[in-house]
Amino acid sequence: MADGNPVRPQDLLRVTVLRPADLAGSTVLEVSGEVDLHSASVLDDAISGALADDPALLIIDLTAVTFLASIGITALINARRTASFGTSVRVVTPDRSVVARALELTGLREVLAVVPLRADAFSR
Repeated sequence: MADGNPVRPQDLLRVTVLRPADLAGSTVLEVSGEVDLHSASVLDDAISGALADDPALLIIDLTAVTFLASIGITALINARRTASFGTSVRVVTPDRSVVARALELTGLREVLAVVPLRADAFSR
């Protein structure tokens, strides 16, 4: 912002939507960057878009997230809460990561079905 150009939310956070052909009905959101007050709308929009397709399984992969503010945790809780009855939502974050620590401190690891590896999310 020093040069007068404002930082856009999508500059802080990227979400890539994957729909694995071999796992029909599954959607993976690969999230990278920082989830804070400024960028949380990017995550919210991606989650809403994915849930609109009513997948059987929604995996939110936070492996490449370097910061997770409380508003990001709220987005994850809302994903679980707004998912249709037939949609399972799972969150991926490596053990001992910043994100895993935040979810552990809030007592949400079980509620959000957190697993350390993406492969675990498919098999849980």
